[in-house]
Order: sequence, then C-alpha cells, then structure tokens
Amino acid sequence: MTLAWVSLAALVVVVVLSCTTTINVGVLALAMAFIVGVFINGMTPEAVLTGFPVPLLVTLLGVTLLFSIADCNGTLGRLTSKAVALCRGHVGMLPIMFFAIGFAVATIGAGATPASALLAPPAMAVAGRAGIPPLLMAIMAGNGALAGTLSPFAPTGIVANGVMERIGLGGAEWQTYAYNALAHTAVGFGGFFLLGGWRLFTRRGPAAEASSVDAGAMERRHWLTLAGIGTLVVAVAVGGLNVGMAGLIVATLLILLRTVDEQQAIQRMPLSVILMVTGVTVLVAMVEKTKGLELIASGVAAVATPASLAGIVAFGTGAVSIYSSTSGVVLPAFLPMVPDLARQLGGLPQLPIAWSMSVGASLVDLSSLSTVGALFIAGAAAGSDTRRLFNGLLLWGLSMSIVGALMCWLLFGFR
Repeated sequence: MTLAWVSLAALVVVVVLSCTTTINVGVLALAMAFIVGVFINGMTPEAVLTGFPVPLLVTLLGVTLLFSIADCNGTLGRLTSKAVALCRGHVGMLPIMFFAIGFAVATIGAGATPASALLAPPAMAVAGRAGIPPLLMAIMAGNGALAGTLSPFAPTGIVANGVMERIGLGGAEWQTYAYNALAHTAVGFGGFFLLGGWRLFTRRGPAAEASSVDAGAMERRHWLTLAGIGTLVVAVAVGGLNVGMAGLIVATLLILLRTVDEQQAIQRMPLSVILMVTGVTVLVAMVEKTKGLELIASGVAAVATPASLAGIVAFGTGAVSIYSSTSGVVLPAFLPMVPDLARQLGGLPQLPIAWSMSVGASLVDLSSLSTVGALFIAGAAAGSDTRRLFNGLLLWGLSMSIVGALMCWLLFGFR
C-alpha cells in the first residue's frame, strides 16, 4: 500500500507541474517512473520500460509527419482559402465555414492544435475585415477544430483510443469521436447564437470576401498531398490498416516525390507533445502496476453514485484539462481508472465513463490557457482588444467544465 501511495504522489507531482510550469512533463514522468520502479520497487530499467507505448509512438509519428507535410507545402492553406471563398460575402456564414473547415481538417488527421494553427490567422483576419466579434469567430473556429480532435486519425484521438484499447475498450473509436463532435457542435453553435451571432446573418458586404486568405493556386505537390491524405483515410477506414504504418508510408512517398522540404516538415512536428504523451504513459503504467490508480478510483467511488459518476468524472477531467494537456496528461492519466471505477460502483458499463472523461477534458480546450485558445488570441487582427478576448476565452473554458459535466450527466448518467 505504501508503494501505491508513493507512485500516486509521483503522478500528482507531474500533473501539478504540468499545470503550473512550462517543463515538458514527459521527461519528468519518465524520471519519476525510473525512481519509483528501480530505486523504490526494485525493478530493472527494462521492466519499467515495458510500459513504453511503442505502437502509440509509431502512430503519432506517422500521422503528425504526414500533416506536417501538408501544412509546410501549403496544401491545407489553399484548401482553407477556397472553402472561405464559397461564402461569397455572407457575413453570418463565415464563422460557420471556419467551423466546418476546422472540423474537417482535424478529423482527417491534423488534430485540434495544428488545425487551429492553420485557421486562427485567416479566421481572425476575416473577422476583423468583416466586423465579426473576435470571440464569436474564435468560439466557432476553435470548437470546429476541437470537434474533430478525437478522430481515430487525429493525435488526441489516437491517444484516447490507444488507452481504451489497453484497458479492454477497443472498437469504440467512431462512437468516441461522434460524442465529442456532438458536444462541440452543440456548445459551439449554442454559444455563437447566444452571444449574438444571429445578427451577422442580416449583413453582407465586400469586407467579408476571402481575399485576405488567398493562398494561391493548387500545384502538383498539393494534389499529390491530397491524394496521399485520401489514401490514408481509405486505407484505415476501409482497409483496416494501422494508421501509423499507413501514415509513415504515405509521408515517405510524398518526401520521395519532393512535395516538401523534409527537414522543415520534421522540425514542425510536435515532438515535445509526443515526448509528453509517451513519458506520462510510462509513469501511469507504473502507477497502475503498484495499485495507485485503485486508490484514486476508490476516492471517486466514495463520493459518486451510478447516476452522478459521469458528471463527476467529466467535471474532474475538465477542471484539470483547463490548465494541463488533454492528450499529454489528462487522458493517459485518467482513462486507465475506468475499469476500477466501474467495478467499485457495482459493475457499471465502462464505455460511458470513458466517454465522459474524454468529452469533459476536450470541451474546455478553447480556454485562453490552452494552446488552441492561445492561437486564436495570437491571431487576433490588429486593433482587436486582446485582453477582452483573453478574458472571454478564459471564462468560456471555465464554464465548459460545468457545461461538460451537465452534458455528460444527461448523455451517460441516467440508469
């Protein structure tokens, strides 16, 4: 029991530091795992590293490299420009179009952060030109990207589904994605109309045209990249191939066809995030071996009922995710508790608990303290009140921890 408390304390330290410092907690988590496993538990380093998620690493490398190529060679930028041009000056349609673009780009494999990095500058520039309140544009474009973040092709979805596979909940990838997409669509459009977005549909003007995001004509390298992404989607969704393997093969072919500067694409990959995810996974595996996760599950089970559990875990993961990484810390740390929570509350179905954690953690990710929120603040047009936008997105993120808890309670809490 003492060892369980020690390993749990190590995990708590990592989570707290992920909320309060800029240190890459993957490195810290690996060090903690070695300290607890080798020096306290008497394990060999090799035994500790059995918790290293090699399949997850390969999957993340393959997918992120492919979409780094699509970003670096301008393919995603050109698609964004052409999609915005379809609005033809209808002001109210612009935020909706950016929601759809973010959703599509994140879903096919880019994930929320790369999709937001792509969309934030043009979306906020168009908002400035068309007179759209920056907060409304950020809510729509940001939630669009986050709606696709749990796709089986996206990094966060890969992390969530990998953990769920490990705890015996594999095969629910598209259901997990659908619930998250439903939640973000509901809060995105709900917030947009509640905060006055409906007024934009009465306006039209040349200022809303897409000239400020014109990225140029499609060239050979862009068509080849689109063909590669399409091949990946078909190979995984229809052919059942491993997404990491397929991503690496397609990315390698695109590099050989000279569609991108290889070094530039590799440098733009989120290697720090990959290190964070894999490092924390090793520590969580150690905490699981030493029965530390059972202690957390017992504490939650002591205050929850079968009907309230979904709301409680959604609020808990959301509250931590406001300050911490959803894919790097929250999902790898919390999802492994699902089987114990279900067992201690009388054998509840496990998937609704996992969905509550995933949706609750994701809904808060437009907070100004998160990467996605910060990208939209950084992309605000000249003359925008960035302090007001910062406060608005911070309030949005905080409120989503409560909204997420209520939503998950309504979706999954009744028995």
